[in-house]
Amino acid sequence: MLWKGLLKHLAESPMNFETRRTAGSETVARLRALTRELRVDIIEMLCRAGSGHPGGSLSAIDIIATLFHVEMRHRPSEPAWPDRDRFVLSKGHGVPALYATLASCGYFPREELLTLRKLGSRLQGHPANFLLPGVEASTGSLGQGLSVAVGMALGARLESRPVRVYCLTGDGEIQEGQIWEAALAASKWHLDNLCAFVDYNKGQIDGLVEEVMPLEPLEDKWRAFGWHVCRIDGHDFAAILGALDEARRTSGKPTVVIADTIKGKGVSFMEGLAKWHGVAPTRDEADKAIAEIRRS
Repeated sequence: MLWKGLLKHLAESPMNFETRRTAGSETVARLRALTRELRVDIIEMLCRAGSGHPGGSLSAIDIIATLFHVEMRHRPSEPAWPDRDRFVLSKGHGVPALYATLASCGYFPREELLTLRKLGSRLQGHPANFLLPGVEASTGSLGQGLSVAVGMALGARLESRPVRVYCLTGDGEIQEGQIWEAALAASKWHLDNLCAFVDYNKGQIDGLVEEVMPLEPLEDKWRAFGWHVCRIDGHDFAAILGALDEARRTSGKPTVVIADTIKGKGVSFMEGLAKWHGVAPTRDEADKAIAEIRRS
């Protein structure tokens, strides 16, 4: 009932770029309530599926929900609207967060979330844009999504469309060389309609990012590649909104937002642990996680 009531409120008072500047603390409070319910959906769908990636889905949900419910221009009733803003989930394994958000926007019924990873489902373990409205790119082969986003941003410019493109990468993912090739291209073409996020939760499938392949000094690296850089707490909605405003004001270069996040955010026994990168919770673990999220 809380989830349905929240969506009704969002439908009646949509949080879009034109109105949120005056919303202030109300916008943040609504996002906090929304993402609490989306975290419940993520846990439940992964438990029902018996496989998937909770850690990076929970670390990214605050960013993805803010983009779709506040920042981006999009129409769930018209998913192919040519002037819509685009979102590319480069770290495709975090797709439960995207599915939960798309359902909350009305792209498909919430009940369909429970078909995650089932045979014949439109909600596969990695996003497929030919299956589901609202999914702009088929991703999952890590390192490729930023290249897709660069192409979208350049295409929008060539067609003189007022389109902004957002891309979410993982920290382990940006160890891939193709990310940096795409970063060079975005800088060369001065794609100030492109904003990338790094979900910097410090963990990947093989362990801690620092131990597998260190990334620091990460801000200096992006600046050296010609990007405007913001670094924020990726769970602070005011900080996310502020970085998005800064990206809009930046002219002549793309923006990257390095978002320091917590793997498994919202569930104490998952937080900060790389082992929850790709292990679904059992029924008992899911019930404990959901109870904790709802108490928060």
